Amino acid sequence: MAQAPVSGLSSSSGVEQRLSQIERMLEARSGAQLEMLNQLNSLQQDVAELRGITEEHEYRLEQLLQRQRELYQEIDRRFSNLKDTNSQVDNAGSNYNNLKQVPTETDGSGYSQNLSENDAYDEAIALVLEDKRYDAAIPAFESFLKNFPNSTYVPNAHYWLGQLFFAERQYDKAKQHFETVVNKYPDSNKRGDCLLKLGAIASEQGKTADAKAYYKQVIEQYPDSTEANLAKQRLNK
Repeated sequence: MAQAPVSGLSSSSGVEQRLSQIERMLEARSGAQLEMLNQLNSLQQDVAELRGITEEHEYRLEQLLQRQRELYQEIDRRFSNLKDTNSQVDNAGSNYNNLKQVPTETDGSGYSQNLSENDAYDEAIALVLEDKRYDAAIPAFESFLKNFPNSTYVPNAHYWLGQLFFAERQYDKAKQHFETVVNKYPDSNKRGDCLLKLGAIASEQGKTADAKAYYKQVIEQYPDSTEANLAKQRLNK
């Protein structure tokens, strides 16, 4: 008798082979896509980290430039003091009131005619910006605030005390001085940084909700500042 044909079996085997090949191709493609996705995620993380590092460096650079500007202002003010003193000597017979200058408000950059007040502030600020004697700067600023409570330099003195106590991790004392600047001196150019530091203190003390509130306040009130960029970075974390 004639043998049964096997063409149907061969056809079925070929289909299975093709399906198996297609499955392998799909698996290979899926594996490649998954690897590309992992690489993309890794690159995105790297970019985020680099952005954070860049913002941190920008913030530190801004802080350094701010300290330099303050130092230059202090030096310029001292030369102004010396110039005014020489003018008084040269014009001893003239009216003293004609030599007076009117101080500016709140930010501590104004000139005061009270020389003992100037000397006290000069000494305190020099301990921070020039001598780096932070332990000695704390009592110097505290004495200044006690002796000259109405000085135009008061907000700056509170700011520096807050910074010094913050560096010493004495957060409660630092918070008091930063809050003084925020609440009593809204025009101070240190207010944005004080809000940022209050957020950092709250974070260190485990008060997450308060920290978020301070960071959001920085972003809302100082949207284009370096402090706002850093506040956004800390909120994301």
